[in-house]
Amino acid sequence: MVQSYQSPVRVYKYPFELVMEAYVRRFPKCDMIPIMAGTDVLKETTSKDGAVNQISRRCRLHVEAPYLLKKIMGVEFIHFIQTNTLDRRNRTLKIDAYNESFSSRVVIKEHCTYSVHPENSEWTCFEQTASLDIKSFFGFESTVEKIAMKQYSQNISKGKEIIEHFITELKKEGVTHIPRWVEPQPEQTEDEENSKVESEVESSSEETEKRDRTSSTPSTGSRELQLGASATNILSMDAVTLNDGGDMLANNNEYNKRCHDSLVAEEVDNGRIDRENNKLDADYIKRCLGDLTPLQESRLIQLKKWVAELQKGKVPSDTCLLRFLRARDFNIEKAREMLSHSLIWRKKNQVDKMMNEYQVPSVIQEYFPGGWHHHDKECRPLYLLRLGQMDVKGLVKSVGEEGLLKHTLHICEEGLRLTEEATLTYGRPITTWTLLVDLEGLNMRHLWRPGIRTLLKIIEIVEANYPETMSCVLIIRAPRVFPILWTLVSTFIDETTRSKFLFYGGNDYQGPGGLIDYMPKENIPHILGGECKLDTQSVLGPVPEALYTVTLLHELECSTVVHEAGLVPKSMYLPGEEMDAARQHLPMSDQSIYRSVSLGRGQVHEMVLLIEEAGSVICWDFDVMKNDVSFSVLRTKVPITHRPEPQSPTGAMGMIDAVMGSDDLHRSVIEKGWREGHEYFRVEPQLICHDGESIQYHERDGHEPSRVDPHPVYREGESIQGSHVTSHMGTYILQWRYYESTQHTSPLDIIDSITAPKAKIMYYYETLKSADYREGDVEFGGPASLLPATDIEDTTADTKQLSR
Repeated sequence: MVQSYQSPVRVYKYPFELVMEAYVRRFPKCDMIPIMAGTDVLKETTSKDGAVNQISRRCRLHVEAPYLLKKIMGVEFIHFIQTNTLDRRNRTLKIDAYNESFSSRVVIKEHCTYSVHPENSEWTCFEQTASLDIKSFFGFESTVEKIAMKQYSQNISKGKEIIEHFITELKKEGVTHIPRWVEPQPEQTEDEENSKVESEVESSSEETEKRDRTSSTPSTGSRELQLGASATNILSMDAVTLNDGGDMLANNNEYNKRCHDSLVAEEVDNGRIDRENNKLDADYIKRCLGDLTPLQESRLIQLKKWVAELQKGKVPSDTCLLRFLRARDFNIEKAREMLSHSLIWRKKNQVDKMMNEYQVPSVIQEYFPGGWHHHDKECRPLYLLRLGQMDVKGLVKSVGEEGLLKHTLHICEEGLRLTEEATLTYGRPITTWTLLVDLEGLNMRHLWRPGIRTLLKIIEIVEANYPETMSCVLIIRAPRVFPILWTLVSTFIDETTRSKFLFYGGNDYQGPGGLIDYMPKENIPHILGGECKLDTQSVLGPVPEALYTVTLLHELECSTVVHEAGLVPKSMYLPGEEMDAARQHLPMSDQSIYRSVSLGRGQVHEMVLLIEEAGSVICWDFDVMKNDVSFSVLRTKVPITHRPEPQSPTGAMGMIDAVMGSDDLHRSVIEKGWREGHEYFRVEPQLICHDGESIQYHERDGHEPSRVDPHPVYREGESIQGSHVTSHMGTYILQWRYYESTQHTSPLDIIDSITAPKAKIMYYYETLKSADYREGDVEFGGPASLLPATDIEDTTADTKQLSR
């Protein structure tokens, strides 16, 4: 595989001629380049007018390789041929080099260019590209490639340092200016010389004016160097002065503003970029993106170029590209693949449009226990999430899985925006944010399986599309139940991201190595023993200005909004139809967790399950949204392998059948002639689900269920969760039926059936295989995890108990 390298544009704030004088001092041997053993001039030519000078050298390089490889190579030096072409007229130096040694096995090519900066004729730009193609090398191809790339990277890092060193030496010698090359004058007669003197006097002022314009106006010739939007914004500053060494003294606020302008734009106008050579300025990279190695800079430029060619007009920001590169350890191919999938995902689901139009739902505002909370010690934005206070079930049922996903994406987008603002505010690159998770209150109700499944899908989407956005995740006050949740969730988190998690049990976060090492003391929330107040009541509205006091203003300035949340009232739950309708086009909800159905008098709704292995576990979870419903779990003696497709009712009699429950859509698979205990069996006693009662049970066939006492808080509906471990193969039926305490036999029952309010349920079920049950999946889907969220307030069962 060919390895390629492309440098960013490195800017020397010295004139081209002075840089060239410094450059030639590295020959024939430079102590600052230990690998260089020496150079020999092979050929040198100069044009008649002296404008172009070309010189070819053979460079001897020391072999830095393992002993065995040196023995196989059998040489002391590796030879390269370097050809330098200096064009004094156009003020450029082009360098081409290739390897002479082992050229049939290894092909190394390098091209470098020194040229005048397009926006300041007193500055010099340097660019470098190279490629390495190892065809074969005695079975050591991989080793040679690693040695070559490592050595090349080290030499690149020293390049600018060497030029700066020799310019300093020139200053010590009193050389601070090298005159520009001028066209030689041909021999002239006396009359011609007098005429020229007169013309020079007339045009001297025009020449001076033209030269001044050239110094301050970007070049527009064919050799113009276009640095792209990001670099150009930074380098085209007005407040620039040069001292005797050519250093730039720019106003930091202006510089930071220009950095920020290039960062906040999610898309860069490709019209300002050289599509053939996407270039970034090295100083811009350091100031706005951070310290990168030469190879990392090269990968960023290559990815930027690829995206520009792919997008044909709109390119993600440099910080965005860098995040994807870091997520794939700067492997350009893997980063390109990951970024490509993410761009397709954003386009397919119109994520940018969705986020621009997003309004935080009132349920989220009131009951989501998280918010942005100042910054950490490195000035990175910090998000505080009180996960232990979150009603996962209530949020899922009130805004749906998509609602939680949208809010999570909204938080991620806000995080990116805040990091950009922090970069502007603090004048240094800040590209990540910190997550502080408080687990106080975490218990078994948070292990509700549909909620866990939603969480895992959200993690999967965020990992794929917002990589490398968090600097660290601080998990504090972790209870004993947390290892169960972490065991399940951690497998869906990238290994690099997992390494950023720090865990604190009990009050360990208050000691050395705790929050004080990551957050300023004044930003630690008061609920965690700090001084910073959390505003948990902002949902009630703003404080009237008439009530402002000095103390109150200080508290408002220091406080942040992170709600205590609590349980979401069932009155805020979405009806089943709305949950189905709320399914969006995002990939996490091709199938909704919950289904909904309405039942009239005499109607039944059944889910027919074919169990192929004894010991499988049937799990269910449903809410009664209106009226009363009976629930049963049945098993047929003979498996039902085919159920006729239900026919929609038509005509007057069809409508009567529908409301009376005798239509195909609401007809039981249990035939009228079947007898309980003979053709079918009731493996779970019938449950009558009344308002204000929560029920949980689980058993094997033939065992009595256990009931949980009614919970005093919820009286608007009913939440039923349970599981059944099957002891037979065959057909099992989950059956919901409209329930009435009295039987009606009057002919007027038809009218009553039409006018009577319908019952409504929202349900979810799944079947776990026996092997999964035995291996511990039941921890999250079986009896232990199917306890009603409303019935468990503070379960502290340890991990060993739950694993049994």
